[in-house]
Amino acid sequence: MHHHEHLHFLQQKIQELGSAIFFNLSDAVLKFPTALINNPKADDFGFVWAWVPRPRQNIAEFENGFPVRLDFYRKGSSSFLKVSGTAWIVTDPEELYTMPGNEGTGLVLQDMVPVKVKMLRAEYHEATRREKQIKWAGKLAAMATFFRPSKGHYAASHTYYPAA
Repeated sequence: MHHHEHLHFLQQKIQELGSAIFFNLSDAVLKFPTALINNPKADDFGFVWAWVPRPRQNIAEFENGFPVRLDFYRKGSSSFLKVSGTAWIVTDPEELYTMPGNEGTGLVLQDMVPVKVKMLRAEYHEATRREKQIKWAGKLAAMATFFRPSKGHYAASHTYYPAA
């Protein structure tokens, strides 16, 4: 029962946050690039299902079963979720037909590839009101030192930043 509660919490947060950055952590030469995924779905078995942009290379050339990290976020939200796990490219027509969010349609997108990620580790973070106040206080203090006189000059007059 305890596992089911955690899974339900993760499903809820994934749906609330709505988008994630897909990081391929594989050491392979040919690997999926980092991508933004929208509307991923989590099922009752601990898999996150999503569509990622199709790379130019042939999909059959990629390794199947590679480590990934998904960073879920939503602009304006004070929380975020990091999920680590193993990803597989969905090639089985039956799996594609029953894929969450795709049930019964068998929809295939030409420029996208379906993947499923087995969640092995999840970290949920929510900024508290105190953390937000500390963050703004630090920014305000940094701004104040910029205008504080130092040896007859303003601190900014002798501050040089390298060109990026």
